[in-house]
Amino acid sequence: MASFNRVILLGNVTRDPELRYISNGTAVTDIGLAVNDRRKTASGEWVEETTFVDVTLWGRTAEIAGEYVTKGSPLMIEGRLKLDTWEKDGKKNSKLRVVGEKMQLLGSRAGGGDPPRGKARPVGRAGGPPADEFDQSGGYDGASSSVESSAPMGSDDDIPF
Repeated sequence: MASFNRVILLGNVTRDPELRYISNGTAVTDIGLAVNDRRKTASGEWVEETTFVDVTLWGRTAEIAGEYVTKGSPLMIEGRLKLDTWEKDGKKNSKLRVVGEKMQLLGSRAGGGDPPRGKARPVGRAGGPPADEFDQSGGYDGASSSVESSAPMGSDDDIPF
Protein backbone atom coordinates (compact mmCIF):
# COMPACT_ATOMS: atom_id res chain seq x y z
CA MET A 1 0.00 0.00 0.00
CA ALA A 2 1.29 3.45 -0.89
CA SER A 3 1.77 6.11 1.75
CA PHE A 4 2.33 9.85 1.70
CA ASN A 5 3.78 11.98 4.50
CA ARG A 6 3.71 15.70 3.65
CA VAL A 7 2.92 18.73 5.78
CA ILE A 8 2.61 22.39 4.76
CA LEU A 9 2.28 24.93 7.56
CA LEU A 10 1.91 28.70 7.49
CA GLY A 11 2.16 30.49 10.80
CA ASN A 12 4.17 32.69 13.14
CA VAL A 13 7.34 31.67 14.96
CA THR A 14 6.79 31.39 18.73
CA ARG A 15 10.41 31.73 19.87
CA ASP A 16 13.78 32.78 18.49
CA PRO A 17 15.61 29.84 16.90
CA GLU A 18 18.67 28.54 18.75
CA LEU A 19 21.13 27.28 16.17
CA ARG A 20 23.43 24.46 17.26
CA TYR A 21 25.74 22.01 15.53
CA ILE A 22 25.86 18.26 16.10
CA SER A 23 29.15 16.33 16.35
CA ASN A 24 29.57 15.91 12.58
CA GLY A 25 29.18 19.68 12.01
CA THR A 26 25.60 19.65 10.71
CA ALA A 27 23.50 22.64 11.75
CA VAL A 28 20.16 22.01 13.50
CA THR A 29 17.56 24.26 15.04
CA ASP A 30 14.16 23.74 16.61
CA ILE A 31 11.45 26.34 16.23
CA GLY A 32 7.86 26.58 17.36
CA LEU A 33 5.17 27.61 14.91
CA ALA A 34 1.73 28.92 15.88
CA VAL A 35 -0.86 28.08 13.22
CA ASN A 36 -4.31 29.66 13.48
CA ASP A 37 -7.56 28.15 12.26
CA ARG A 38 -10.72 30.24 12.11
CA ARG A 39 -14.02 28.41 11.86
CA LYS A 40 -17.70 28.89 12.51
CA THR A 41 -19.43 26.98 15.30
CA ALA A 42 -22.87 25.38 15.01
CA SER A 43 -24.34 28.53 16.60
CA GLY A 44 -22.80 30.70 13.86
CA GLU A 45 -20.13 32.21 16.09
CA TRP A 46 -16.56 32.54 14.72
CA VAL A 47 -13.85 30.98 16.88
CA GLU A 48 -10.10 31.10 16.47
CA GLU A 49 -8.11 28.00 17.37
CA THR A 50 -4.31 28.05 17.60
CA THR A 51 -2.20 24.94 17.17
CA PHE A 52 1.42 24.98 18.29
CA VAL A 53 3.76 22.82 16.22
CA ASP A 54 7.41 21.97 16.90
CA VAL A 55 9.58 22.05 13.76
CA THR A 56 13.17 20.83 13.36
CA LEU A 57 15.31 22.29 10.57
CA TRP A 58 18.63 20.85 9.39
CA GLY A 59 21.67 21.99 7.40
CA ARG A 60 21.70 25.26 5.50
CA THR A 61 17.97 25.75 6.15
CA ALA A 62 18.70 25.73 9.91
CA GLU A 63 21.52 28.24 9.46
CA ILE A 64 19.31 30.61 7.48
CA ALA A 65 16.55 30.29 10.09
CA GLY A 66 19.08 31.14 12.79
CA GLU A 67 20.15 34.24 10.88
CA TYR A 68 16.85 35.61 9.53
CA VAL A 69 14.00 34.20 11.65
CA THR A 70 12.92 35.80 14.92
CA LYS A 71 9.98 35.39 17.28
CA GLY A 72 6.80 36.53 15.51
CA SER A 73 8.18 36.06 11.98
CA PRO A 74 5.63 34.72 9.48
CA LEU A 75 6.97 31.51 7.99
CA MET A 76 5.92 28.71 5.65
CA ILE A 77 7.32 25.25 6.29
CA GLU A 78 7.00 22.15 4.14
CA GLY A 79 8.17 18.86 5.54
CA ARG A 80 7.14 15.53 6.99
CA LEU A 81 5.73 14.27 10.27
CA LYS A 82 7.99 12.31 12.60
CA LEU A 83 7.04 10.58 15.82
CA ASP A 84 9.69 10.73 18.55
CA THR A 85 9.39 8.19 21.36
CA TRP A 86 11.43 7.92 24.56
CA GLU A 87 11.22 6.50 28.03
CA LYS A 88 11.73 8.58 31.18
CA ASP A 89 11.34 7.31 34.73
CA GLY A 90 9.76 4.10 33.42
CA LYS A 91 7.08 6.02 31.53
CA LYS A 92 6.84 5.91 27.74
CA ASN A 93 6.50 9.31 26.06
CA SER A 94 5.93 10.34 22.47
CA LYS A 95 5.73 13.57 20.54
CA LEU A 96 4.73 14.30 16.98
CA ARG A 97 6.85 16.96 15.27
CA VAL A 98 7.59 18.23 11.78
CA VAL A 99 10.96 17.79 10.11
CA GLY A 100 11.12 20.88 7.91
CA GLU A 101 12.57 20.21 4.48
CA LYS A 102 11.67 23.52 2.84
CA MET A 103 11.22 26.93 4.41
CA GLN A 104 9.94 30.16 2.94
CA LEU A 105 10.46 33.43 4.75
CA LEU A 106 7.39 35.65 4.44
CA GLY A 107 6.74 39.32 5.14
CA SER A 108 9.33 42.00 5.57
CA ARG A 109 12.64 42.11 7.35
CA ALA A 110 13.03 44.25 10.48
CA GLY A 111 13.50 47.86 9.41
CA GLY A 112 13.86 46.86 5.79
CA GLY A 113 10.39 47.14 4.25
CA ASP A 114 9.44 44.51 1.66
CA PRO A 115 11.81 41.72 0.65
CA PRO A 116 14.10 42.62 -2.27
CA ARG A 117 12.34 42.60 -5.66
CA GLY A 118 9.03 41.93 -3.89
CA LYS A 119 9.69 38.17 -3.70
CA ALA A 120 9.46 35.75 -0.82
CA ARG A 121 12.71 33.96 -0.11
CA PRO A 122 12.59 30.16 -0.62
CA VAL A 123 15.11 27.93 1.10
CA GLY A 124 15.27 24.19 0.64
CA ARG A 125 17.15 21.00 1.27
CA ALA A 126 17.39 18.46 -1.54
CA GLY A 127 17.38 20.12 -4.93
CA GLY A 128 17.18 23.58 -3.34
CA PRO A 129 19.25 26.63 -4.09
CA PRO A 130 22.96 26.41 -3.35
CA ALA A 131 23.96 28.26 -0.19
CA ASP A 132 25.82 30.95 -2.15
CA GLU A 133 22.65 31.90 -4.06
CA PHE A 134 21.04 33.22 -0.88
CA ASP A 135 22.56 36.71 -0.90
CA GLN A 136 23.37 38.84 2.12
CA SER A 137 20.39 41.14 1.56
CA GLY A 138 18.11 38.17 2.24
CA GLY A 139 16.99 37.75 -1.37
CA TYR A 140 17.20 34.67 -3.52
CA ASP A 141 19.13 35.12 -6.77
CA GLY A 142 17.84 31.94 -8.46
CA ALA A 143 15.57 31.99 -11.48
CA SER A 144 12.88 29.87 -9.86
CA SER A 145 10.74 30.96 -6.93
CA SER A 146 10.12 27.45 -5.66
CA VAL A 147 12.36 24.65 -4.50
CA GLU A 148 11.78 21.29 -6.13
CA SER A 149 13.14 17.92 -5.14
CA SER A 150 15.21 16.15 -7.77
CA ALA A 151 13.77 12.74 -6.87
CA PRO A 152 12.71 10.74 -9.94
CA MET A 153 9.01 10.15 -10.45
CA GLY A 154 7.57 6.68 -10.98
CA SER A 155 5.56 5.55 -13.98
CA ASP A 156 1.79 5.86 -14.29
CA ASP A 157 1.60 2.19 -13.28
CA ASP A 158 2.68 3.21 -9.74
CA ILE A 159 -0.44 5.35 -9.20
CA PRO A 160 -2.83 3.42 -6.91
CA PHE A 161 -6.05 4.67 -8.55
